[in-house]
Amino acid sequence: MDKLKNMASSMGGGSSNTGGSSSTGNNAGKEDYVDKGLDALEKKTGYSQSRETNEKMTDGARDLYEKQTGSKVSDKISN
Repeated sequence: MDKLKNMASSMGGGSSNTGGSSSTGNNAGKEDYVDKGLDALEKKTGYSQSRETNEKMTDGARDLYEKQTGSKVSDKISN
């Protein structure tokens, strides 16, 4: 896993990605409460991932929640 992180950071996939990504759709640059919570958790634990990876993880978790419960997550919480 560390090898993959090193490869990604050497290719420019580090945490300095501030411009967003086209893969995050129209929400690029927006940070909802779930994203902020994940960022705070990473900061507290000292573990860091790229912004794109975090966005994919939170989007996947939101989609899974919506699929399991059948109800939408509020835009205030997760966009």
